[in-house]
Amino acid sequence: MSLTYKRQNAFKSASPEELKKIFDYNEGYKKYLDNGKTERETVTETIELAKANGYTEYTLGDKINPGDKLYYNNRGKALFIIKAGKADLAKNGVRILVAHVDSPRLDLKQVPLYESSDMAFLKTHYYGGIKKYQWLALPLALHGVVALKSGEVVNLNVGEEDGDPVFYITDLLPHLSQEYNEKTVASAFKGENLNVLIGGIPADGDEANLVKANALKLLNEKYGITEEDFLSAEIEAVPALKAKDVGFDRAFVASYGHDDRVCAYPEVTATLETETDQTVLTILADKEEVGSEGNSGMQCILIKDILDILADSYGVSSAVVRAHSMCLSADVTAAYDPNYADAFEPKNGSFDGNMSLINYGVAMNKFTGSRGKSGSNDASAEFIGHLRAVFEKDGVVWQTGELGRVDLGGGGTVAKFLANYNIDTVDLGVPVLSMHAPYELVSKADVYEAHKAFSAFIK
Repeated sequence: MSLTYKRQNAFKSASPEELKKIFDYNEGYKKYLDNGKTERETVTETIELAKANGYTEYTLGDKINPGDKLYYNNRGKALFIIKAGKADLAKNGVRILVAHVDSPRLDLKQVPLYESSDMAFLKTHYYGGIKKYQWLALPLALHGVVALKSGEVVNLNVGEEDGDPVFYITDLLPHLSQEYNEKTVASAFKGENLNVLIGGIPADGDEANLVKANALKLLNEKYGITEEDFLSAEIEAVPALKAKDVGFDRAFVASYGHDDRVCAYPEVTATLETETDQTVLTILADKEEVGSEGNSGMQCILIKDILDILADSYGVSSAVVRAHSMCLSADVTAAYDPNYADAFEPKNGSFDGNMSLINYGVAMNKFTGSRGKSGSNDASAEFIGHLRAVFEKDGVVWQTGELGRVDLGGGGTVAKFLANYNIDTVDLGVPVLSMHAPYELVSKADVYEAHKAFSAFIK
């Protein structure tokens, strides 16, 4: 028995067979990322995976029977996957996995289209925490839906296929940037200037705004929409970039939207593939990046409604079910970056401090919040002790960490909303480099260890 604690590098400890599993698993993950760049697309992609594994659509209020494999689509933007088990719900509760499928992005305003200097632009309002300058001079795609007054919903996706045009936010050349260089990043880059360039050819005629008119003509020809239809649209500008391997050894995956689809995908695959007698509820939520508000976010009472229905279906008290349930709130954490070492807390200059390391497995954050753990769900020692035993039994490579050093970092997750229902909950997710950038980075080994961790938990 060792008296000291030492982390494991997941690549170093993997056998040749395990290494092949890591790389094969991430091929599916990259496809998931490319097919689901928005919360709506991720829900659609996940439903297809669920259907392929024998899951059927659930109607809210229906009784749930042991053995049922169901999914509930909440407004196209959040998803509940229910695997009804044979275990006693009064004693075992529900094994709950939660991740969010919204990511930082640029949303189009409701009246977005305008013309200036013979160029057509779309006005945006950024969503979530972004560094605005990272979105300049970047190829962008437009994804979303347009709800017509007739009730028809038009899907829009431009910029992803070969031959598609992309869209663009201009940047100022360095030759003219002297005054901007003297400003802070916050003051130099303004949200109102994140305007997406979409056109430059004028329509025929002598009236004003002919470039805008031509853009509207093209939109109407392809999608049958008018400018008024933007009033009831949800369209997002996202990077027009595919998920790619990084490094000569292909150890990493770079992509838009790792936060938090890098946790959603392992949760989904673990739920669909793992044989268990436990009742499992996997939730892909919306709106985490803006506080989990609204009827598709984790603060919505729908989570309690579904737990109540499960309890009632099994003939037990909902309060008892919640008290015996356990939840892994799967959200990403900051990976230690040696290029920005002073933002982290390496203990005595070593790599054994309270930070998450890339390639060292899935990371548990006992608490999040900021400064004095404000806004945090601080998980109990007993629950973490239970998880230690579960992960050890299945050979899961995992670590602990914090989101930056004390008084500098911190952040919120959905964990506290589940804990408020009297459910043991802890944050467990994949470490990410360049979090909230348009192109983030994760380790393939860490993604696979997340899948193993979620599978061990629900067993």
